[in-house]
Amino acid sequence: MKTGAGALLTLAGFFAVLSLFSIGGGNSAIPEMHRYAVDVQHWLTDRQFADTFALSQLTPGPNLIIVALIGFHVAGVLGAVVAMLAMCGKAWHGALSRGLVPVTIGLTAASATVIATSADYGSAARAVTAATAIICYFFRINPIWIFAAAALLGLAGVV
Repeated sequence: MKTGAGALLTLAGFFAVLSLFSIGGGNSAIPEMHRYAVDVQHWLTDRQFADTFALSQLTPGPNLIIVALIGFHVAGVLGAVVAMLAMCGKAWHGALSRGLVPVTIGLTAASATVIATSADYGSAARAVTAATAIICYFFRINPIWIFAAAALLGLAGVV
């Protein structure tokens, strides 16, 4: 964890600028969050980022919880608050998001690719990722069953 005003200003600046490009939700900005937090600032490793993303998706509430988790990792509670305020502090996002649906779909697909690349650490994990994508695309089932199957595979030592 970093301390001081420099870390808070870095968080605020990055997430304020990122908020301009996250039209349609936080998941469309995942590739840039990953690039900046892992490759540029080295706040997180690939694995920590993938785990942070997974935790943010499992936690009830908005999918922007990843922003607070990154901020918390960098500068504690104050970092989480600063990051969230910087990311969510723009009132005109609603109007803009309705007009940029195709961009959001493309960025969300890029997000899925980044997360799958970061989290897939073996052939079995890649197979689970591919099977999940295919099942979700072609069948309308509750995702909890996919989570349960993946958990059982993990407990069995397959993944």
